[in-house]
Amino acid sequence: MDYAKIITIDPGKRSGKACVRGTRITVYDVLDYLAAGMTQEQILADFPDLTETDIRACLAYAADAERRVEIVQL
Repeated sequence: MDYAKIITIDPGKRSGKACVRGTRITVYDVLDYLAAGMTQEQILADFPDLTETDIRACLAYAADAERRVEIVQL
């Protein structure tokens, strides 16, 4: 998924954390809600500005971020 138009980073918004297209809802927020057991439907009901595509974009962004993590032994 190409999340580049959905996930944005603005240094002046939420301390530069990755947010969903112009909102103040961070990728972390969405992932935290999912990890806590909320369903997509519950998240969408609580945050009507979000779409299912936005939630999938958050997951894709997190997967890419994890893929780029490199462990270096000291």
